[in-house]
This record gives sequence, C-alpha cells and structure tokens, in this order.
Amino acid sequence: MSASNLHASSGSQSRRDFLKFSGHLAAASALAGVAAPRCYAAENSTIKLALVGCGGRGTGAVADAFSATGGPVKLYAMADLFEHRLKGSLNNLKKGHQAKVDVPPGRQFVGFDAYKKAIDCLGPGDVVLLTTHAAFRPMQFEYAVAKGVNVFAEKSFATDAPAVRRWLKAAEASERKNLKVGVGFMWRHSKARQELVRRIHDGAIGQVHTLRIYRVHGPVRCPRLPENANELVFQLQHPNSFTWVSSGFFIDWHCHNIDVACWTKGAWPVSAQGMGGRCYEHAGNQFDHYTVEYTFADGTKLFAFSRHMTGCWETYSDYAHGSKGSAVIMASLGAPKPKIYKSHNMVAEEMVWQYPQREPNPYRAEWQLLLDAIRQNKPHNEARRAGEAEVAALMGRMATHSGQYITWDQALKSDFQFVKDIDKMTFETAAPIGAGPDGIYPAPQPGISKEC
Repeated sequence: MSASNLHASSGSQSRRDFLKFSGHLAAASALAGVAAPRCYAAENSTIKLALVGCGGRGTGAVADAFSATGGPVKLYAMADLFEHRLKGSLNNLKKGHQAKVDVPPGRQFVGFDAYKKAIDCLGPGDVVLLTTHAAFRPMQFEYAVAKGVNVFAEKSFATDAPAVRRWLKAAEASERKNLKVGVGFMWRHSKARQELVRRIHDGAIGQVHTLRIYRVHGPVRCPRLPENANELVFQLQHPNSFTWVSSGFFIDWHCHNIDVACWTKGAWPVSAQGMGGRCYEHAGNQFDHYTVEYTFADGTKLFAFSRHMTGCWETYSDYAHGSKGSAVIMASLGAPKPKIYKSHNMVAEEMVWQYPQREPNPYRAEWQLLLDAIRQNKPHNEARRAGEAEVAALMGRMATHSGQYITWDQALKSDFQFVKDIDKMTFETAAPIGAGPDGIYPAPQPGISKEC
C-alpha cells in the first residue's frame, strides 16, 4: 500500500468505510490468497507454537493460547537473546502446562538469529509468537511471512517510520498468502468495548468531537549505566527506557488506548502536536510525561496523556464526548465498565447505559479467534490495522520529541531511523545511543531533536 493511499484511507474515509476496512479487511485477504492455496491445521490436529521473545508478555501469550478450545496446541520451539530469560519462561510454562510444552534443548535457541531457527521448526498451520520488543518486530514478521507461517505479534510493531513501512510491506505479503495474523490489541476483542463502540457508531452520543485517553502511573525505573557494562546489552535489558528498543513507553504502553480511541472515532488522525519533558532521570533517553493533541480530518480532537512518575494522580482510562452525550470507554485496566451518559457530566443520574456483565477475558478471546481461523481457514489478518495504529502513535511521539507539528504523511514518509542495520546487530555492535559521563542518558530536546 502506498503512503498516499494509506493516508487517504485514514483521513478522508467515512466512519462506515473505516469500520469496513478495520473489521472486514481479512475477507479481501482471503480472496488475495485464493491463487495460492495453503494447508491449514485440521480440526483436531496439533498446532505448534514457537515463542520468539521469552519475557512476561510472551510467556503470558503462550498460556493464553493454551486456554483455547477446538484442538490441541503445543509449544514446540523457543528463542530469545538471553538464555536465562528463555529458561525462566520455559520453567514457568512447564509448571502449569507440562503436557503442552515440548521444547527440548535442540529447539531452544539463543542469540540475534535465534528467531529464524525457531520459525524454521514450524510448518503450515503453525503459529510463531513475536513478543520481543519493537526494534526487532518488522524483520521477524517479514521472515515469518516469507516462510508462510501464521503469526501472533505483540504490540508495539515498529520504532520509526522506515520500520513501520517494513511492517506494512510484510502485512501486504501476509494478506496475499492468506496467512492468519493476530496482534496484541486485545481490547478490539473485548465484548464490553465492542458493544460500546457499536452504540457510539449508531449515534448514542451524537457526533464524536473529543476523545481523552490517559495512562498516568508510576515509572519503570532505568538505573545509571554501570561502569564497564556492555552498553548495548544494558539497553536491551531495560527496553522500556530506550526508544530505539521498545519505541518508547508513549507508544509501547499507550498504543492500545490510541487504537481504541481511533476505533471509537472511526478514523485515524491526520496530524499531531505534543508537549512533554523529563523531571527525573529514571526515564532512560525519553520523557517521563507526554501530552499529545491529535486532529482528525473533520477537525475533531483526541487528547492523549501519558505520565510516569511517583506521587502523582493516577488513572488508566479512556473517554469519548459527542454532540448528544459522553461515554466511558474504559474505567480502569482491570475492569473497563463502559457507560454512556446523556450529558458531559459523568454522574449516576445522567447515565443511560452501562455494559451489564463481566466480559470474557480478551487476552484469551484473541487467541480463540486466531486458532479457530487457522483450523477452519477463516479470514483473520490484523497486521495492516496494527501498522496504521503504529503510524498514529509514532506521530505523537515524533511531535513531542521534536516540538514540531507532524502530519500523517510526514510520519509515514520520514527517513529518520534509530538503527539502520538492525538485521546485522550482534552483541559486539555499538549501542545506538550513549550515556553521558554521569551514566545518565540525555532526553530529547524539542526544537533541536529530529525524529522526522
């Protein structure tokens, strides 16, 4: 998909077109793959999994896959940069799922090329879980697609514009091959949010004109760089503190909320401007607070608030405001509890609807959909939408770090790149950024720093 076409699909499309694009894209993918039929897992045959990235996200995703019904699932291969992390994940999964774990030493791979070896263990109908940090996601997705392997990819999906273009190119290839691709935007599979968004699109709060999303809570602290440390390894072991590794916590932690807000609006934003800064040294090489104003093609706004400090007001919540009322999209991470109000005063006497029941676990729901699609050869490919959500998130970070007004096309077409040869990285590679003499990493300088 060209940059101009992608921009057109985001900014000028109608809500109905957007929903059709987001919800039914996979149908077109299936047609694209008709000319190249593939073998899929039979209803009762075992689907093998390869885990690439053995941290908490990956380990949890495997456990969620094991919860799916419809046929056997087995963890068959594992890969990570660090052996201790692979062993820890393997031991944890064996504790609760011994019968579903079959990863002997010969299918345990460590190092920068370990992902290829793990993917090579799989066949048609199997799934690779790409759960490393975002720096490596596009090249790993590209390799899996080339091998014809189905994919589950955790967010986030790229760290800069060249990387997101690489992701989107592989997404197109995955559609042509009729591969099944699930991504870690599990809130799209939340029954509560689905019902709320359906009602908003049906006009329950009128024309949506303002959205507010918040992720404000304590930090993940980055220590000072120790003397004589391998700086590359240090940064890889503190990924949320380094933009080149994880895309930075504004994107890696907040992209869920951005995606859901744009789903609620029925469009991607066309521009962004942002402000932020760093009050404490624990944020690595990024800010510890971000405020981004996104603008949609019709002039309406999305405000994104991201702050990671101790001792401050905390919330993890999303809201929508329209011409006839307002809505709680998510009250908290643990329980979204969507509500609709007839005014902008979100008080009990103004409430006209709330989701009536506890919803199924969306982390498990996304796996049930993916594995059912594989077994039944049903359309299911979320890769392109994930890439577009990544562009929206990148706009906000670029705008905040640079102090510039950034459009969708600028974000997508930028040549700024954190690591030009990520495929060639080894433990001997120099770290992409360096700490100061005091062991502290410098923060971006708006008006001077460039990311676009």
